[in-house]
Amino acid sequence: MSEIYRASTTAPVNIAVIKYWGKRDPKLNLPTNSSLSVTLSQNDLRTHTTASCSPSYPSEDTLLLNGSPQDVSGARTQACFRELRALRKELEDKDGSLPKLSSYPLKIVSENNFPTAAGLASSAAGFAALVRAIANLYELPASPTDLSRIARQGSGSACRSLFGGYVGWEQGTAQDGSDSVAFQVAPASHWPNMRAIILVVSAAKKGVSSTTGMQTTVATSSLFSARANETVPRRMKEMQEAVQNKDFESFAKTTMVDSNSFHATCLDTYPPIFYLNDVSRAAIKVVEAINAAAGKIIAAYTFDAGPNAVIYYLEENEKDVAGLFKVALGEKEGWAVQRGEAVQANSAALDKVQQDAGVAVDLLKEGVSRIILTGVGEGPVKTDESLINEKGEPVSSA
Repeated sequence: MSEIYRASTTAPVNIAVIKYWGKRDPKLNLPTNSSLSVTLSQNDLRTHTTASCSPSYPSEDTLLLNGSPQDVSGARTQACFRELRALRKELEDKDGSLPKLSSYPLKIVSENNFPTAAGLASSAAGFAALVRAIANLYELPASPTDLSRIARQGSGSACRSLFGGYVGWEQGTAQDGSDSVAFQVAPASHWPNMRAIILVVSAAKKGVSSTTGMQTTVATSSLFSARANETVPRRMKEMQEAVQNKDFESFAKTTMVDSNSFHATCLDTYPPIFYLNDVSRAAIKVVEAINAAAGKIIAAYTFDAGPNAVIYYLEENEKDVAGLFKVALGEKEGWAVQRGEAVQANSAALDKVQQDAGVAVDLLKEGVSRIILTGVGEGPVKTDESLINEKGEPVSSA
């Protein structure tokens, strides 16, 4: 039997605090503005991917995601495969003793531990894991920055999931996209007490995909140009300074105004794009009430292209943020299985907030299906846990 080559990795979700929206080159996934994100802990949100190749495999490349076969014929996936194979072939051409892995069909098995296509950055973690796993399989000497250029072609924000901590994505100016890569602003260890609570409002697939939404916004929004050319460059500087200085109030305010700006351009699109719903807006109201009760900004909301609220806070304020949500939301999936036992319910804080946002609290309780407690985390991690056995058959890690 022919040898089966395998390599596995896990990769994280990242949630942007300065949003990427709009493409100057849809084919290469080149953005119209730079962006910045927080990489979340893989203990809570991750994609686990095994890449495998063998001369004994059928001739077609295959991908199995959460047990379901996926179409890999699309231009984005093919671009990643093509670039990684080219890098492997360079190694093979230089060293004739290396096995010709670049010529073998790929078999990839991937699992998410969170809902796919529900506004939880599943494509970012997915393509980051795909690229990192194949790079490990091919034993490429490429750096995370080099790989971010490839992952970007699969999913724009995937380039940021090649790094841990606080990560920027440079817009770049080169037509070929060679300078549109991710870079680490600061490692997770620089500001390790950053936390996030994700309120999962809907696990359903979103109505307007990010790709379609971006194209429509670029074509029709009158607000878009000012955001891309003036607002975001200024906020990128502000956010990098906030991270470097561990200034949560600046981090939080910039996070919230940029989320608002992003969704304003979506509303300004024709026809308008509604990623937020009443439950999302209730989350905004509750965060505003939390900050008002604290007398300073201790919580920051942000929303990607979906209704789920991601609320950042510092560990020392967990009782006043997550503790309040624990009382407000009641028994929801997620508290018991994660760090819920460590979160102290804060009824006193809720009493203050309900005076300011009572209806919003009720809406949240009805509309949030589950919560995810997490924090800042590391980039992709190589693992020995394979989703493909020594016979080349898929196996589940569950």
